[in-house]
Amino acid sequence: MNKTEFIKTIAEKTGLSKKDAAAAVAAALETITDTIKEDTVSLSGFGTFGCKHRLAREGKNPRTGEMVNISAANVPFFKASKALKEAVK
Repeated sequence: MNKTEFIKTIAEKTGLSKKDAAAAVAAALETITDTIKEDTVSLSGFGTFGCKHRLAREGKNPRTGEMVNISAANVPFFKASKALKEAVK
C-alpha cells in the first residue's frame, strides 16, 4: 500500500473527503516527524516512534577493504507495541 492508497482507505473508513483525509495524514506525519527530533511519540496499541543518536565510527568499504570514517547521525526508529505484534501474527 502506498500513500495514495492509504489516504483513499482513510477517506473510505472515516467518511472524509480524499482532500481532508490527505490533510489529516499529512498533519499526522508532520507532527510525528517534528516531535521525534526532541522526544518520542507513543501511540498506545500501535508503537513508539523516536530518534536515536549514532556516534561517529570507522567502517570498512566492502569492495576495497579500505577503512572509512562514518560521521555521527540521528536516525529514526519505530518499535511496535505488543498489541500490534499480536495482530500481525
